[in-house]
Amino acid sequence: MLPAILAIGGIGLIAGVGLAVASKVFYVYVDPLILSVEEALPGANCGGCGFPGCSGAAAAIATGQAPPNVCVGGGADVHVKVAAIMGVEFKETEPEFARPGCYYGVESADLKYNYDGMNDCRAAMLLGGGAKVCPVGCLGLGTCVKACPFGALSMGADGLPVVNTRLCTGCGTCERICPKHIITLTSNSLRMQEEYTTEQCTAPCQRTCPAGIDIPAYIYQISHGNFLEAVKVIKEKNPLPLVCGRICLHPCEFQCRRGLEDEPVAINPLKRFVADYEMKSGQRIELSKAPATEMKVAVVGGGAEGLTAASFLARLGYEPTVYEAMPQLGGLLRTVIPESRLPRDVLDWEIQGILDTGVKAITNQKLGKDFTVDALLNDGFSAVFVATGGWDAQLASGQRAEPVDVLPGVQLLAHFTLNWMFGRKPVVGENVMILGGGNTSIDAARLSTQSGAKQVHILFRGTRAEAPFSQEELRAAEQEGIQFHFGSALIKMIGEGPALKAAEIASLETVNGENATTRIKEGSLQIINVDNLLIGAGRFPELIYISRKAQAEESDPTPEQRPNLWETVAPYAGPFAQEDIGIFRPGEVTSDYKAVVEAIGSGRRGAISVNKALLGEAVETPPNMIRRHTYVISVEELEPIARSGRQKMAEISAEERLVDPSAEIELGFSEEQALQEAKRCLRCGLICYRRTEAPAEAKSA
Repeated sequence: MLPAILAIGGIGLIAGVGLAVASKVFYVYVDPLILSVEEALPGANCGGCGFPGCSGAAAAIATGQAPPNVCVGGGADVHVKVAAIMGVEFKETEPEFARPGCYYGVESADLKYNYDGMNDCRAAMLLGGGAKVCPVGCLGLGTCVKACPFGALSMGADGLPVVNTRLCTGCGTCERICPKHIITLTSNSLRMQEEYTTEQCTAPCQRTCPAGIDIPAYIYQISHGNFLEAVKVIKEKNPLPLVCGRICLHPCEFQCRRGLEDEPVAINPLKRFVADYEMKSGQRIELSKAPATEMKVAVVGGGAEGLTAASFLARLGYEPTVYEAMPQLGGLLRTVIPESRLPRDVLDWEIQGILDTGVKAITNQKLGKDFTVDALLNDGFSAVFVATGGWDAQLASGQRAEPVDVLPGVQLLAHFTLNWMFGRKPVVGENVMILGGGNTSIDAARLSTQSGAKQVHILFRGTRAEAPFSQEELRAAEQEGIQFHFGSALIKMIGEGPALKAAEIASLETVNGENATTRIKEGSLQIINVDNLLIGAGRFPELIYISRKAQAEESDPTPEQRPNLWETVAPYAGPFAQEDIGIFRPGEVTSDYKAVVEAIGSGRRGAISVNKALLGEAVETPPNMIRRHTYVISVEELEPIARSGRQKMAEISAEERLVDPSAEIELGFSEEQALQEAKRCLRCGLICYRRTEAPAEAKSA
């Protein structure tokens, strides 16, 4: 018995010693912080965060690889607990949700494919791209549905995924798993910032709209009687639908595919109908807003562009203030458009809707006369967006076209030369740069040197051979000390307090390929001392001014006394620009006499650019954005489509116009007309569209 007991005891002792040694050898330290974070997580191990379960997510949070709100299944309460454990402040973020981006599934296709033995979209993509005509179309195998960890996706009767927004947490699993990127994560802020690209399913009307409105979506809502929902879709990109519905040049209608068969859909009158419906209903559509950033932004100019920029800035969480030189907001909309086309009560109602989103307005304040950019930055504004317009806008609005210093160190070349013509010697400065201006640029350069300028630079985007003057004139100017920079662009301006100090320029080069693009030549960026910039265009550039930080030296004054350092950021290029780089890009407008919808598009891009600049993101055109001349596949004929005439808008009689010349001429659609017209929309995509059965008489003909 004793030997047996000793044997068992010995085995136990050996095992204990072995385990003790093993615990030392194979000991794994678990960070208490990771354990605390994991305990705060819901323990669902859904994988929606992108990490292998809650333990993986906890480790990523504790080591700084993921934010405290990375858990998509726990909600705000979990985020607050995790942030407290990490000792950081929790800031509310805007929720994201999945959105399918395809209009027609395989059930609607003329040619269908049976994927026998292959029930995964990713596998289908590996074999010939999935055997589908449309390059961006959904394959319809439902891989995203199977992958969704929250059961928020299902396949609809048309073979397209349907998102249950109540269950969707924005985890991004569907986006990551879809080989054709049909489903993407979005939010209200992302939707208003979206630009159409060649990878998306878009209709011809969408691609042509300068404001970027999802036209098929709002017409679809109208066709189902959801008029206020249609207004929401429009206001995602355009805060002035009442104005646009009356005076827009509607380039979208010229590209409407319906026009290939009979008449284009009355896109603009439909926009006006729902905007009027909202106004007459007495209730305003409540627009979503991102969480507050507690940053203030000044918008200079209360016309269509400035109002649009302020509206989107408010919805992106900023506190915008509009500064307008005239007694009332509206710009050319108020001073040029006759009341018979745009009644002032309609304009006022539209502007009030923008102010209601959280926009402040200060009128009778002119930039350069009553306040300066520097003063705004010193008053606590994080950025200043300039949308003042130019000389032509001042004349049209009845303002004196006086050559005030609107932007720090910037003058219009027209003002500069006219001052000389009328015997008023303008302030020149020591270092002058002239941007564009054609033949006038050399005259202005000589006037500058005669007035004491030590250095004069002339900047042209074109080559030396493309210069608008002869080679003899060019050589003569160079002998006089005038410096030319051909094939170059102005990138930014740099200043201190109220003064312009320098300009950053770059040489450009063209990269040929499938789509030729212009880029900055490597190593060509240079900063030139400039205290006076002469702009050859008829308007001031749309610029964003932001404060920039600099290393303080011991000899510097205290922060309260130190002049404000600033630099400019150019908003990213729009669909009309032929190049992406610099200020006054080819193809962009150089006058204020442009369609209001283009001004609205510029204002939205300005607000997005401000947002990116303040977040420290690159302010650049989205990759593959569709431009005016971008090639996008389409169709040239429709079949079969039942022909139907366009609804005609009622107008007041000639006698009524004589009685009241200010009375609005066009009366808008009735509800019945709007419903009938909306049903004419073909709900187009790249090459897909809603087909309709032709009438019996047409079949037999």
